Amino acid sequence: MIIKTFTITPFQQNTRVLVCERSGKAICIDPGEACDDITEFIRSHGYSLQAITLTHAHLDHVGGTLALHEAFPEADIILHKDDEELYLNLPLQALMMGIPQGQLKALKMDYDNPPPIKRYWKDGEIYEAGDLRFKVLHCPGHTKGHVVFAEEKEKKVFVGDCLFDGSIGRTDLPGGSYDQLIDSITNKIVPLGDDFTVYSGHGPETTIGKERTTNPFLTGMYQPARGRFV
Repeated sequence: MIIKTFTITPFQQNTRVLVCERSGKAICIDPGEACDDITEFIRSHGYSLQAITLTHAHLDHVGGTLALHEAFPEADIILHKDDEELYLNLPLQALMMGIPQGQLKALKMDYDNPPPIKRYWKDGEIYEAGDLRFKVLHCPGHTKGHVVFAEEKEKKVFVGDCLFDGSIGRTDLPGGSYDQLIDSITNKIVPLGDDFTVYSGHGPETTIGKERTTNPFLTGMYQPARGRFV
């Protein structure tokens, strides 16, 4: 598997292009904003973009969907049904987060309406791109429709904003739930195995084993009812 990461948006979001080395078939996970480097990378290597695969619909993960769709109109756009409303409200998300109207253009957040979703993720489905086989796991908590993509042969999992190096995704935005997120991580992600490399939507890579044993949200060191570490 070829993995190319583009760290973009004011939120330093990790957009990734994953490519099957044999077939050249590619997917783009979470295009955060319009980025010519992403398009150039795919075209310059002669890769075939099969799909725009969205883990969830927050603006810093879908803001570049329209531009990428216009560059590669044949690529499917796939999202979980439970995040469709959030996706369709992309032009309003920045305002809902309190970002002033006058700053949207400078931040590249003056979004047009996003393109239609081609189809919806189903929990447990296997999505193939050439020789790559991604198991799609519905992991709500950060958003209602958040999913992760696990390539079990490669021992890699792309977790969006569920799990980070030493932390977890925020749960204070609409549709978020701390209990759901911990349940998703504990019962969907951790069972994949300690040797899986974790590719997060922000920050560096980590491993399931490292997070299982050191992440304070997973070890019990953080007590949410008290809002502090113990």
